[in-house]
Amino acid sequence: MEGERISPAYIFRRFAPALSLVLAAAFFWAIAPDRPLSVMDARTILLQTVIVATVALGMTIVMVSGGIDLSVGSAVALCGVAAAKVMKPDWDPGLIGWQTALAVLIAMATGALCGLYNGLLVTMLRLPPFIVTLGTLGFFRGVAKWVSGNSPVYSKPGRLESWVAFMPRPAWLIVAPAVWIMLGLALIAGLFLHRTVPGRWAVATGSSEEAARRAGLPINRIKIMVYTIGGVLVGLAGALQFARLGGSGDPTVQVGLELKAVAAVVIGGASLSGGHASIVGTLCGALLMALLDNRCTALGWPNFVQEMVVGHIIIIAVAVDRWRARAGRRVIE
Repeated sequence: MEGERISPAYIFRRFAPALSLVLAAAFFWAIAPDRPLSVMDARTILLQTVIVATVALGMTIVMVSGGIDLSVGSAVALCGVAAAKVMKPDWDPGLIGWQTALAVLIAMATGALCGLYNGLLVTMLRLPPFIVTLGTLGFFRGVAKWVSGNSPVYSKPGRLESWVAFMPRPAWLIVAPAVWIMLGLALIAGLFLHRTVPGRWAVATGSSEEAARRAGLPINRIKIMVYTIGGVLVGLAGALQFARLGGSGDPTVQVGLELKAVAAVVIGGASLSGGHASIVGTLCGALLMALLDNRCTALGWPNFVQEMVVGHIIIIAVAVDRWRARAGRRVIE
């Protein structure tokens, strides 16, 4: 066991996500040394990372249990619409703080209901999570359009605007408050997976559902729990999305967010079959997505270039995951 911990293969697995981020930054510097990353670029990248990373943290908890959630983009749009419905401009200005808190809570509750619905469908119908969440991807998007009247809901961001401010207030925060919230959520997610009984149950379920069932673990409750937790984080991302749009709840936003979230988790070293994930790796994966977006824009590359690159990054990451799994089986044999 100790030998495995200090082996080159183990070190590579641990630091591969961070190494990928460094190599990507080095690549863009090599092809465009006249456009290096500035402090302003770093702030922008961190702020752009927040929504993807928040959703990806929830996706990490879902995937480590052996599941997946392809409905997160639609759910974020629905939660953003829910926040916009609360942040109406006819509230008493003296109650703006309470209104903001209520908007965030409503968005998170909406996300929790979306996650709960996914978890119930997966457990009650005994269908693959891929199929269930592919269906709810369309369902949640349709609900968002129905609730919003098929058009953006314009209101006001309230105090949420300061959460996503490029220049934070107070200045000593250095980066937007939303970035610190993201880092705090990452710490909580890591503690949940490694220091709590429900988190360890989720990991055990993803490692071997049959073994976990024979050990007496409540499999259905665990699955419902992880999807609901993921939904809560999706709801928070929806509130942040609403703030990023300047107080608009748009039912058509974040199409393809599920691709970025899954990519961040897989690049971070998670196994698609469950049982293994890295919170730090997920953050590195989300940062990589934002870095690609920022550098492609800085170089004037069209958006489809980034989509092509992200698609192949996912393919490579999945191939590495499969290779690692086969290597592990050979060692056991």
